[in-house]
Amino acid sequence: MTKNVGKVDKIARIVLGVVIILLGIISGSWLGIIGIVPLATGIIGWCPLYCPLKINTCGKDDECEVKKDS
Repeated sequence: MTKNVGKVDKIARIVLGVVIILLGIISGSWLGIIGIVPLATGIIGWCPLYCPLKINTCGKDDECEVKKDS
């Protein structure tokens, strides 16, 4: 699996996911579970929605390519 989420995108997803989860906990709402999606995609570095939309936020400095053994 080739990663398609860059560094800035990862950080934004992780922060957003944590904020949504915390807001759900504070308000006592089950909607905080939605925060798991951006948190998980930020951690693994791959977004399934980006594939059909052909989006890739990896830059030249990001380590997004899967390294192949020679």
